[in-house]
Amino acid sequence: MNSFTQSITKIFGGAVRAFETFPAAILSALAFAIVTVIRIQLDWSVQESYNFLFNCLHWAFAFGAVFSMAAITIAQSRFNNKNAFLTANLIGAAVTVIAFLMLYFFGEADTDTTARYAIISTLAAARVGAAIIVSFLVFIVIAAYPKEQSDFARSFFMTHKALFIALIYGIVIMAGASGVAGAVQALLYHEMSGKVYMYLVTLAGFLAFTIFLGYFPDARKGVMDEHREIAQKQPRFIEILLSYIIIPILLALTVVLFLWSGRTILTGTWPEFVQLAGIATAYSSIGLWLHIMVTHHESGLAKFYRRFYPFAALIILAFEAWALSVQLGKFGLKTTEYWFILVWVIAVIAAILLLILKAKAHHLIIALISTVAVFSVLPFVGYHSLPVTAQVNRLEKLLSSQGMLENNKLIPAAAEPALSVRESITDTVYYLAYAEDAKFPSWFNKNLKEHDVFKTEFGFEPVWPNSNGGAVDYLGTSLHLKSDATDISDYKWGIHLQGDTAKIIEDEGVYTIDWKIDPDGIPTLKVSLDDRVVLEKDMNGYIDEITAKFPPGRQTGPIEVSLEDMSLRLENQEVAVLLIFNNIQINVDPLGDRINYWMDLDMIYLK
Repeated sequence: MNSFTQSITKIFGGAVRAFETFPAAILSALAFAIVTVIRIQLDWSVQESYNFLFNCLHWAFAFGAVFSMAAITIAQSRFNNKNAFLTANLIGAAVTVIAFLMLYFFGEADTDTTARYAIISTLAAARVGAAIIVSFLVFIVIAAYPKEQSDFARSFFMTHKALFIALIYGIVIMAGASGVAGAVQALLYHEMSGKVYMYLVTLAGFLAFTIFLGYFPDARKGVMDEHREIAQKQPRFIEILLSYIIIPILLALTVVLFLWSGRTILTGTWPEFVQLAGIATAYSSIGLWLHIMVTHHESGLAKFYRRFYPFAALIILAFEAWALSVQLGKFGLKTTEYWFILVWVIAVIAAILLLILKAKAHHLIIALISTVAVFSVLPFVGYHSLPVTAQVNRLEKLLSSQGMLENNKLIPAAAEPALSVRESITDTVYYLAYAEDAKFPSWFNKNLKEHDVFKTEFGFEPVWPNSNGGAVDYLGTSLHLKSDATDISDYKWGIHLQGDTAKIIEDEGVYTIDWKIDPDGIPTLKVSLDDRVVLEKDMNGYIDEITAKFPPGRQTGPIEVSLEDMSLRLENQEVAVLLIFNNIQINVDPLGDRINYWMDLDMIYLK
């Protein structure tokens, strides 16, 4: 038997052994696949009422699979007896059941009363996600046992290797099976359902998971598995890729970031904070990942990078801290700033630990990441709570300073506040109005995001601030028709256009309604009787009215407006038309000198 055949045999042999080594994890994965198959089989009209149940099952089984991996590895590597193994599997099963019950009874989102089915709240999903992340990190740490044969860096690479191999085999299985199914459909059974391909993808995913688990060496205490050395060893091409390609690229990127940071400080042209946060997060994450991956590399570049990265990260993060302080001073703590602070704390502490402890810092870094993941979903201090509390305090101070909040009641402004105050109030109100899974004071109504409600409660129009330090790069108006009613008794026909043309047959002839959009996005309505045009009107005048009433600004979401604003009446001696729009968007790019229009026509009423 050649080495290639032996390798394939070992891969699939490991997948088979995974059923014996990780029974609770495999059963959770199998249950996940079964739920997926059921959802594929049921049409949405049948599945809709069970959607919440299925989502709870999916999250619970996903968590159960990963948690069981960690629990069983701990039991095997620390105790290696039947009682510990059985206990670990039972705990994994129990945790899965508990997770499902918690999601099902406490994880439903507060949805609008018009929602047709329940959904899992973002916070509940985030908490399960944090538990999955912590469990997976614990698994990687424990998989490094025994210390004489492994460490975290080797286990970290081994996990990547197992995942990569499982993905390759899973993709090949999926492609091969789909090819056979396609041949059957094309040659033998033309009526075969497209759901067959979804079943095959689900099966391939389950098999890939078993291959992933089966690749790891025997973790039982006192057992020396020869496969561990092979699984942990980095192939030569990986060493070359990391040390001689990725490290130089990251070093060059570091130089670019240094120059960019210096130019930004000197010129004062600060980019969007979201861009800054994204750059810092990506650099810190990739840099830390690479630092761990090249822990045992002996090349000169690898040694230099291990010394250089922590210093470079601290310099760049110091620059980002300055940007963060400016952002907090302008807009206060929001979700983006909250997540960036957590990433910043992890990156700074990790860099310091790497400087002091080098490879010995890995376990402390993992403990830090796990702690932060749990912290981010806790009550009062989690991502859903702390930013909301900060913004509520900010809004209360703004309103109190203008005499607009007394005894927990909103009072419209007696005189229009300064522009900066109106901008801050608008920014804060719309952030809070769209926040999920949050608790608000009794005086705050989420309907404040509606334009008319905002104006009535505060006494002025919403004004969105420019978050880019005066460099206006994008303005927009996004209007959405709220629930409303109008009298249509004067009209005979109601037309809902699927394309851009509709015809109506009357005694006097055939009426043709055309809704044409020019290259600039401006629609034109034309009504013809046989071959004669009886009404033709573009929407320029209507757009001017909308723009005057709802000027483009930096908005955080659509504005709900009344039917009066979202309708247009046109009439002459021969025909009367009522147009009702569902959505209207006007996007302005001052730098590019472009304006884009989009108007979603809901109904046309004709007499």
